Amino acid sequence: MTSLAGSVWPEIPEAPLLVVPLGSVEQHGHHLPLGTDTSVACAVAETAAGALDGALLAPALAYGASGEHEGFPGTISLGTEALTGLLVEYGRSAGRWAGRILVVNGHGGNLDALRAAVPLLRSEGRDVAWFPCGVAGGDAHAGRTETSLMLHVEPDGVREDRAVAGATAPLGALLPRLRAEGVRGVSPTGVLGDPAGASAAEGAALLADLADRLVAAAGPWDVDGAGRLRG
Repeated sequence: MTSLAGSVWPEIPEAPLLVVPLGSVEQHGHHLPLGTDTSVACAVAETAAGALDGALLAPALAYGASGEHEGFPGTISLGTEALTGLLVEYGRSAGRWAGRILVVNGHGGNLDALRAAVPLLRSEGRDVAWFPCGVAGGDAHAGRTETSLMLHVEPDGVREDRAVAGATAPLGALLPRLRAEGVRGVSPTGVLGDPAGASAAEGAALLADLADRLVAAAGPWDVDGAGRLRG
């Protein structure tokens, strides 16, 4: 795995696979840093890129669409329209020399932009796909799942003594209120889930599984109509 930011142009391999972490700057409760989604996306992308021949790891795109979290100080949202435009122009530029572009997404709020931008890029003949850092059965936001991941990836950033639970109902049940009121209207703590029981060991296992799934999906490179890499 080679770092794009640390390379000089003659070192760039011909038509590489460019792996691009995509995150956000948004509140993650009282105990997780604002850059949590970016940190997780970077860790998954870096781990997977190390196992992919000829992969080139790009600097993270650290801002996303986080309007639902704007009731909390610190959140910075580009919005879906601006993020879509950014992804399109990024893909068009990088696509001039990269053979494939794989966006590793760490924030659910970025999905609408990815579903708009990546199919457009593909329709223009650019081989772009995206992969979500989603954990089956995990809680939605700043709960046990993300806390465990961060205890492994960036333990110094976790304020474990400040961790409190938030709204623990299933995300599907919360969505109507989330859309109408934003996260703060549903959970004053900013947490959707409960960080209790989180551990670095669990986070290491979650990261390994995410990276393994990404590597396995990158082999066949089977992309669905929304631009998502299946696997």
